[in-house]
Amino acid sequence: MAVKKAGSAMTEIVARVQRLTDIIGEITAATREQNDGIHQINAAVIQLDQMTHQNAALVEESAAAAQSLCELSPSLAQAAATLRLS
Repeated sequence: MAVKKAGSAMTEIVARVQRLTDIIGEITAATREQNDGIHQINAAVIQLDQMTHQNAALVEESAAAAQSLCELSPSLAQAAATLRLS
């Protein structure tokens, strides 16, 4: 009887260890998926940062061009005022 109980207990232990191994495998797979997702998010954030820097540079260039046009507009207005059409 004791041998039967011991055998039964060992079978249960083996089954629980197998279930624990399965759970650890699931956790490992989920961790890999999460890690992949974090890498994708990181890549997207880096790309957004690069685009933000590019946009900021374009805004600066546009502002400089607008300033230049503002500075040239009085000269252009004066030159246009001296033109006479026949």
